[in-house]
Formats: sequence, C-alpha cells, structure tokens
Amino acid sequence: MTLRAGLVPRVLLALAALVVAAVPEAVRVVDASGCPARDARVAAVYPITGYWINPRPDRCETREVVSAIRRLGGDTVVTFGSRLTAVRADEAGRLFDARTGQADPAFAGCLDGGRPCYLAARDAAPGKEIRRAFTYVAPEHFGPGLLRCPGLDRRIESGGRSYYRILLGASCAAGPFDLVLAVSDGDGIGNLLAEAAGHGMRVYPGLPTAPQDPAKPWLPHLAHLDVVNTFTRRVLDDYRHRHGASSALAGVYQSFELAMRDRADDDEVLALYRAQHAVAAAALPGRTIVVSPYWDARRGRGFPPAEAGVGFAEIAATRAGAPMAIAIQDGRGAGKVPVYGPDQAEAPVEPRLEPVVGAVTNRQAYLGSTRDYVEAVAGRPVPGVELWVNVELFEPTPVAGECSRTDPRPLRGRTSKARVDSQIMAVGGHAAKIIAYRWEPFVVCRDDWDSPSLGESIAAAWHDPLVVRATRGHVDGRDGIQVRGHHLRGGALRISYRQPGGLATTVTAAQERHEPAAAPGGLETAWAPFTAAGLDPAHPWITVTAVNAVGRTSTTPYTFRG
Repeated sequence: MTLRAGLVPRVLLALAALVVAAVPEAVRVVDASGCPARDARVAAVYPITGYWINPRPDRCETREVVSAIRRLGGDTVVTFGSRLTAVRADEAGRLFDARTGQADPAFAGCLDGGRPCYLAARDAAPGKEIRRAFTYVAPEHFGPGLLRCPGLDRRIESGGRSYYRILLGASCAAGPFDLVLAVSDGDGIGNLLAEAAGHGMRVYPGLPTAPQDPAKPWLPHLAHLDVVNTFTRRVLDDYRHRHGASSALAGVYQSFELAMRDRADDDEVLALYRAQHAVAAAALPGRTIVVSPYWDARRGRGFPPAEAGVGFAEIAATRAGAPMAIAIQDGRGAGKVPVYGPDQAEAPVEPRLEPVVGAVTNRQAYLGSTRDYVEAVAGRPVPGVELWVNVELFEPTPVAGECSRTDPRPLRGRTSKARVDSQIMAVGGHAAKIIAYRWEPFVVCRDDWDSPSLGESIAAAWHDPLVVRATRGHVDGRDGIQVRGHHLRGGALRISYRQPGGLATTVTAAQERHEPAAAPGGLETAWAPFTAAGLDPAHPWITVTAVNAVGRTSTTPYTFRG
C-alpha cells in the first residue's frame, strides 16, 4: 500500500498517540516537582562512577541528566566552582574586570531601586568605605547563611534575574567593607542535590574559585585571599543551613588546578589550598575535599613519575584534617601523558597524540606512561587521603566529521570506548575511584544522527572484561597467570609471549579459579594455569587478553614483565 505524502505525518502522529495511550499511567506520572517520575535504575556497571557536569536551573533537565548518569553506573557528580572576579566601578556604577578591563555584561542589568547595584550598595553603607568589589556568577540560589547583615546584604530581583549583594567586613556594623555582587539564573546546585539524593548519589559542588593573578592568570591572586576565605565561609555556612541534612552533599571540589609535582614552600596555589581547605573543614566537618591536579610527562615540559609522588603528599598536607580525595587527571585526553604498555616504549606515539608531541616514539616524547605515574603515587599513600583518577574522555584535537568541544577552548575531539578501556586498565589497579571529565559533550555527543555516542557505546558493551593487573601466580603447586579486573568471570585467558629466539607464541587457558568482586562492578580475581616455554630475554613480556563467560573479549590486552 502506498500512502499519500500528506497522510504520512498524520499516521505517525496517530500511532504515537496510541503508544502513549498504551503506556500505564504509573509510568507517565509527574511528581510534585512537575517532572516525570525519577528512574534510578542502573543498566550498566562500568568502572567510571562519577562525572563532571554543569548545574542546571531547570529541575526536569537536572533529573534527566542525573538519571542518565545513574543508568550508566554513576554514583557521583562534581561541579566546578564559580570564580570571584575582582572588578572596578566607574562613576556611573558600571563594573569592569580589574584584570582585563572588559565590562561585565552579567551585571549591566542589576538595578536596585532604579540605581545600579554598585551605587545602591554604597548607599546602603553611608560613611563606610567599600575597599574592593567582586562579581560572582552563581549556579545556585542563596539563603540566610549568606545574607547575614540586615540592611546590607540582600537579594535583588532585576530584569528577570536574581542578584545578591554581600558586604563583607569585620562585623555588620563596622566598615570598611568588601562588596560581592552575585547573579543567578536559578538554583542549579539545589536541583542537583535534590535529584542526586533521590537517585542515591553524591555531589561535590565546587568551592568559590579565587581571582586570577593579573600578571600570571594561572595563579590565584593572593592579595584577595581574605575575601576568598570570608566569602567561602559564608557560602559553606549557607550550604550547612540549607543542605546539611542532604545525603547527597558529600563534600566540595577545589576548582583551582595545579601540577602535582614538588613545589616551592611559598607556592601560591598551595597557600590557597591551605587557607580555603581550612575553611571547608571547619564549615562542613567530616565531608570530603576533592582536588583534581594534573601531571605532565612530556619531555622538556613535564616532570618524571617520582615527582608526582612528592606532589601528592604536598597536596594531601593541605586537607586541614578533613577527608580528602585527590582525583589526578590521567592526562591522556590533553596528550600530556600517554597510555602504553611496558613493551611499547620504543613504539610510535598514537596518531592522535602527534599534534601534541610529533611523530616520534613514546620514549622520545614522554618521560613515562600513565601506569608509571599512578604506580609512583600509589607507592606513597597518605592516611586520610584517597587516590582517585580523573579519566579524560576526549582527544587533544578534533578530526573532521566527529563531534567535539568547541567552547571553552582549546578544541577537543571525541574518543572511543576502547581508548577509555585502556585508560581504566592503566589506573584501575590503584585507584579507589575512577571519575571522568566530562559528561557533556564527550559522553553524549554523536558524530551523526545514526552513530552511537560514547555513552551508548559503553551501555552496549559495559560487560567487556578489563584487566587492571596481571602477575605470574602459583596455585596448588601449578604455574599460572592471575589477573585482577572487571567482568572476568568464566571463559579463558589468551596469553601471548615470545620464546627464546623470538618465536611468537599464543596459548589459551581456561579459568579455573575466580573470586567475585566485593561489590557490583568492583575488582574480581581470576586464575588460569600457564607455563611458559621460556621467555625471550630481549622481549620478556607476557600479554593477556581476557574472554568472559558471556563471550566478551577485552578491547585492549594487558602486558607485564614475565
């Protein structure tokens, strides 16, 4: 039968109406928030359990994103903190970035009683000096914990946006004051905490980020550290009052980044960490401070693995008694640290890394691999501090035809599940938790309408076995290979090596022992019998690929010295 062109849309609409009508009312229920009912089911159990996201002012959009992360096995979300920006005002009350001189458009519409908000703040404290002024674009609404001083601190509704005036001084009566003007388009953090609690998940909102040094914008401007501390204390006191009972508020995230290496005693970023973390520890006792530093293995620009261990200890020393998680950026996405096995030092770098380091070998380009760096850090544990790893879900540069990040710069390309598997395999034997940067756009974007996103690729193949550690192991007097990893149960190990003289040999050995994970998605142990017919001294490596009981095979083999 052939349908007329005009009839096709009507037929499709009718079919859609029938489908909707057939859906039970319980499935289509809308709760008190006005959003579709929460779906907290887990459909995939993958080792990445947390993601960076942006808070959203829309409650229903927040629920949709949190549900999607939960379906993929996530239990944690992290947000960046907004930056305090030092500004100067002209006689008309217009605000300009003190570092760049650019006008701040977010506050052009801030009027209080018809007066520009800066001038109205001056009027609110007659005879008192306003020493410094700052702006803050907040992804949230604030309450009485922030607005402490009647007549000075207040919420202002102007032009469809919410503004907050906060005057920071020795007391509500005594000047001089420092002014913070904040603007918000909605309660993104409040929405996120509510939805995460409903999904049984945890949130680490970002701490207020310090102003940038005018001459070195990669450093905090410590001349404003007193304002950073006072404002942070106000924000976290407000969190304690409004969200303190929330099961989702697990701690806070330190947004100011630094390289995890041996640093000077008077390092500016560590000074910021010590001061701001002391405020966080006092305001939210028992909750975790998350930090995500980076390392850099590039020759001529980076530092060796041993320095990363020293840097870990220096960051840990800033925790002020609070629990801390140091979620090191693995560096593969930015091209700062490669993922390769111990047998691949002389191999060419991956093609996607060539724009960063050139067409050279791994040894020529880098001081070590991800595995080298994470092992160096794991060998220097610090009580009260967990080693997390932040896996970068992107490529250094985009290629034609793939979805990518265009803002903020630099441009980044999309990656594959197999590449992400290899990143997890490099760190998973040491990380207490693996999180990832970031959910959007890298997990959800598609190259075209009929190609899967990275998230859909993970959902379709989450049960691929991943080996994070392999060793020679003896059981009941027999030689064998013992592996640790995810989704290993049943099946076999495919073992490859070179015999003396260079003869390539591959054998397949059925698993005979298996220890399940302590929790779903955790590390399992499997063992299979294996006796090598000698190893080539020039190539003493053993490579293992796992096949599990459902027939899934590792996307990347694991190599170790035999």
